[in-house]
Amino acid sequence: MTTAMITGYVDRISVQPGDTLRFMVSAEGVAQADVAIVRLIHGDENPQGPGFIEREVARPLAGPITPQRQYTQLGSFVEIPDPHGALLPDGSFTVHAFIWPTLPAKGRQGIVTQYSAPDKRGFALGLNDAGRLALTLGDGTNVAEVAADRPLATRDWYFVAASFDAASRTVTLYQEPVVNPYNSRLSPIAPRDDSSHVNAVVNVTPARLGRPALFAGIHDRESPRGDFVGCVFNGKIDRAGVQSRVLARHELDALKDGAEPPQDGLVARWDTSVGYTDRGIGDKVVDTGPHGLHGIGRNRPIRGMTGYNWRSRDDSFRLAPSQYGGIAFHDDAMIDSGWCPSFEWQIPADLKSGVYAARLRGDGVEDHITFFVRPRTPQAKIAMLMPTASYLAYANERFVIETPGVELITGHPLVLNDYDFALAAHPEWGRSTYDHHADGEGVCYSSYLRPVMGLRPKHRMAATGIPWQFPADMSIICWLEQMGYAYDVITDEDLDRDGLACLAPYNVVLNGTHSEYYSERMMDATEQYLANGGRVMYLGANGYYWVVAFRAEEPWCMEVRKLDAGSRAWQAAPGEYYLATTGEKSGLWRIRGRAPQKLTGVGFASEGMDCSLPYQRLPDSRDPAVSWVFTGVDNDVFGDFGLGGNGAAGIEIDRYDLGLGTPPGTWLLATSFGFSDAYPHVVEEVLFNYPGLGGTQDFQVRADITLCATTNGGAVFSTGSIAWGQALPCMDGSNDVSRITANVLERFMQDGPVKF
Repeated sequence: MTTAMITGYVDRISVQPGDTLRFMVSAEGVAQADVAIVRLIHGDENPQGPGFIEREVARPLAGPITPQRQYTQLGSFVEIPDPHGALLPDGSFTVHAFIWPTLPAKGRQGIVTQYSAPDKRGFALGLNDAGRLALTLGDGTNVAEVAADRPLATRDWYFVAASFDAASRTVTLYQEPVVNPYNSRLSPIAPRDDSSHVNAVVNVTPARLGRPALFAGIHDRESPRGDFVGCVFNGKIDRAGVQSRVLARHELDALKDGAEPPQDGLVARWDTSVGYTDRGIGDKVVDTGPHGLHGIGRNRPIRGMTGYNWRSRDDSFRLAPSQYGGIAFHDDAMIDSGWCPSFEWQIPADLKSGVYAARLRGDGVEDHITFFVRPRTPQAKIAMLMPTASYLAYANERFVIETPGVELITGHPLVLNDYDFALAAHPEWGRSTYDHHADGEGVCYSSYLRPVMGLRPKHRMAATGIPWQFPADMSIICWLEQMGYAYDVITDEDLDRDGLACLAPYNVVLNGTHSEYYSERMMDATEQYLANGGRVMYLGANGYYWVVAFRAEEPWCMEVRKLDAGSRAWQAAPGEYYLATTGEKSGLWRIRGRAPQKLTGVGFASEGMDCSLPYQRLPDSRDPAVSWVFTGVDNDVFGDFGLGGNGAAGIEIDRYDLGLGTPPGTWLLATSFGFSDAYPHVVEEVLFNYPGLGGTQDFQVRADITLCATTNGGAVFSTGSIAWGQALPCMDGSNDVSRITANVLERFMQDGPVKF
């Protein structure tokens, strides 16, 4: 990998003619960079296919740019504006909180702080370098620290507090476990020796600090982009407060047992359980104290998490919000790089809908910053729906490198490329929803306001060395271009925002290869579209699978919780299954009563990445009502080629299943055969493990091609395979997979009801 690097992202992934798009660029070792806007046609450099294809369409600038290195704030925390310094009272004070640490031994971490390390001013209740509870005080010149004499256990709840007596300069620390049968890693029966009560006299009186107070961080150092918050806490913080006097031991004991803070001397009381609705909760942390010092979450601290008093009877914040005061923080969380714009470009009024990128070149390196152009008014009968929600789910996927045994899952050795090394060198680019935070908790938020390696046209998945998600979907784009079809590009972002209105103008909508992540609004719109006579060509597999959600005002950030069942890289903790974004339960759509078979005729059956296989025609394909699907196809076995594992059936596969909701009357046109045991039966259908669940023995491990009619002249054609789309452009589109797809597309794109 070269030492020079240039990369970036856009402020909006889906735009229309007339919109102004901002490009955020960062570089290392690149003095100048040439910028061109290119239309992307194909992303796979595999010589068995068309190769990489792009067409330059514009020069947005008069000359090259001089890119600078840009910096990113890592870690989630809560920022609390305190313009009048109320949180550092003149004289004595007490600060307290409930905490659930996940990496207490990692070093210095803030809990509730009004402290600047560079300025040596203020106070910080947190963990010290040794991982002990500590109160740090600074007067602008000197710093004093008093630490607990007992360590904190991992993933157990504690009530912690510290007070400063201004008259005697005495610091008192209070640390007590708050463990019930449900809320912590350990049971109440486990012997404990982690209570701590320390008193010490210091020679420092804390000075006021003209910066916001923080939950879960400390104003750690200055950076080129300004103040930097570091020492981010890993774990959960529940209700916290500040008093302008020293609380007595019996008052602290009462707070530990759930009492409200005394009104005498109350400065702030952050009730982290306030703000929940049946539609979720935002980033505002409410102060119910006299000054209204509300906080705002940065890098999306995770809400909807169980608190110190969770009792398990109610498994959702919608039922018992008072038991969901926990807010989870992570020192590697990131949802917005926050870079400054490097240049802008207004989308020309006559620019054709399609997939585009700003191509950056300089000092021997290159990058593509991808975006999608949707027309102001529909221009074609065909819409290509780019599954951007799924792109977000896999954005900067690191687990294939960091997790042992990935090769056993994929049946394939790792194939690393420059993108993987770049990602490893830049933790500040964030993680995917298939990854874990440093403390082992699953990543539930992902955004595109950062460089996303998988949104590059030449990217290949490290697990297999083949294109995945966006680069794989470019094979469908390339095929549409090869065949000369007029089409518009739309995205999941458009579908989630506009609902049915996004799909309704089109006679037919094509899915990408892996439309896995769907919001309820997206599901509803697709079902309504089909019920109204629309047509969908589902050219992939493992689609309509995970429940996700977006905030209307922040379509660039997606939330998912992995739970219950499904092929998942992590499991949400008990009681934490509901999306803070919308209040709905996450997990599989199947568990929510909406199995993919009910919508498309097929649903997830297996995944394996050692090889892909052909299909065999079945008797239904010769029914006169649907035999037109195979016009021009002379062979009963077809699809023994492709850029996704050398076959049209594979990688991830779906099957027909009447018991799971495949509509009666659905034609089962073809099926695959002969998968290896690297293709196991999908986990959500395995109630007991027993021999014979692999592809060599289980008849349910297969990819099925189906065609079904819907109400009002609508229809769905499903291929049941991720690899199908990557077979389309082979041989310049002159192949059986292409012929079948074209036969269906030309029937579906016609005006009027589809007749069988």
